Amino acid sequence: MKKLMSILLVLAMVLPVFALAEDLPVVKLGVYEPASGDSGAGGKQESLGIQYANVETPTVVIGDQEYKVELVYADNGSSTDKAPSAAQQLVASGVSAVLGSYGSGVSIAGSQYFADAGIPAIGLTCTNPQVTSGNSHYFRICFLDPFQGTVLANYAYKTLGARTAYCLAELGNDYDVGLVNYFKQAFVELGGMVIDDTFPTGNSDFNSYLNNAAMYGADVFFSPVSIAYSTQIVQQAAAQNVTFPILGGDTLDSNVVANAAKGTNVKVIITTFYQEGANPAFDEGFKAWLNSDSEALTNNGGNDIISAVSVMGYDGYYTALEALKAAGTTDSKAVMAALPAVTLIGVSGEIAFDATGDAIRTSAFVKTVDTATGDWQFVTEQTVE
Repeated sequence: MKKLMSILLVLAMVLPVFALAEDLPVVKLGVYEPASGDSGAGGKQESLGIQYANVETPTVVIGDQEYKVELVYADNGSSTDKAPSAAQQLVASGVSAVLGSYGSGVSIAGSQYFADAGIPAIGLTCTNPQVTSGNSHYFRICFLDPFQGTVLANYAYKTLGARTAYCLAELGNDYDVGLVNYFKQAFVELGGMVIDDTFPTGNSDFNSYLNNAAMYGADVFFSPVSIAYSTQIVQQAAAQNVTFPILGGDTLDSNVVANAAKGTNVKVIITTFYQEGANPAFDEGFKAWLNSDSEALTNNGGNDIISAVSVMGYDGYYTALEALKAAGTTDSKAVMAALPAVTLIGVSGEIAFDATGDAIRTSAFVKTVDTATGDWQFVTEQTVE
């Protein structure tokens, strides 16, 4: 009887807390990410970081009022054709700010709808300069492609000793084509030679491109494409027993890509935003959450390897909360006005914005796949002089 009374007493104390939480006013954050299409895997991993942060910190004090933070999702389908309707969906839902997207092309495609509505967007891993160029509503917390392309070119030329690079991008993909151009410019300036090519959307046979790279005597094969394409390239490269390493940008930073290289002789090298182990407290909490939620674990590729894009989603969520606090209101225009002055120390490092709304970043992580275990291994933290 005493035990029953104790349980009832605890319930009596806890239930009002739940009721109070349910009674809180709501502030909405839009999650503008691909949950389907070629970039769906990456979009899901980026969203995981946002979701974990929301579980960790579900409320925010704005002015003198505590608000429940509600995440509103819109799948942009990895497509510039579907992106406008996803953006309009978030605008119609009354979000105070938007997080995303994984993929520069869809970020650009939805941008004007956010601008017209006076809603700020915080890019997490969309690295193409066009995302923030010429506007005052789009911000981002990641490094940009001119920097990333230069880092990769320097690493390929100076560290790997490459003199000929074969570059492959998806035709019409702003991220792929843009990053290849920045890599090419930097690599040629260093004294290297570049052969660049494109493939059509929906392609699944990359053997001819790999053969061309071998024919030209390529020392590296640079292809900063989506996870869906990069896994096929790695698998087909393994079947051909290629000797040149596969280089990629942040889009390849996924355990799905690492799993494709596992058990092969293909060397995969990428630049990215975070290396697991850099923040043990975050790593432990995020992994515990993943393993407690079967859907989250599935969306992470079936294991608890931490993708850098998840970290960027996490940091983006807290950037949005800081902007809401600074604004002192849920009004999106006030949040937009507050964002330029927001600073914080995130898991991925210090976050601050320049005059364009771009993150002030000075280094990138270089990682490679341990083909015996399928794990990512830290190589170096690369800067550009």
